[in-house]
Amino acid sequence: MKNLFFSVFFLLSLLFFFASISEAVIPCGTVDAKAAACVGFATGKAPTPTPACCSGLQQLAQSVKTVDDKKAICRCLKAGAKSLGVQDRFLSKIPDACKIKVGFPVSTSTNCET
Repeated sequence: MKNLFFSVFFLLSLLFFFASISEAVIPCGTVDAKAAACVGFATGKAPTPTPACCSGLQQLAQSVKTVDDKKAICRCLKAGAKSLGVQDRFLSKIPDACKIKVGFPVSTSTNCET
């Protein structure tokens, strides 16, 4: 009986362990694809964010399940912003323009880990 208890306990522990590590964060490829339409506005080349920009970001916001998802999206966006010449003065306007609640200031200097 004791062995059966430990076997069941061990199997349940493994199940919970694998369930927790299988929760993948959102990959940068997905983030880049969803945010690509925002580049024109974020770099100052377009007067407003496009509907495709807002739609992509809303889809990203809806896909967030965990804090780690938020951090991953933030890191991906920051990496892309650096390479594309995104300007904070435009970037910070996107959440309001697209009616997306972010819960923190949007900036290229945002600390994604907090």
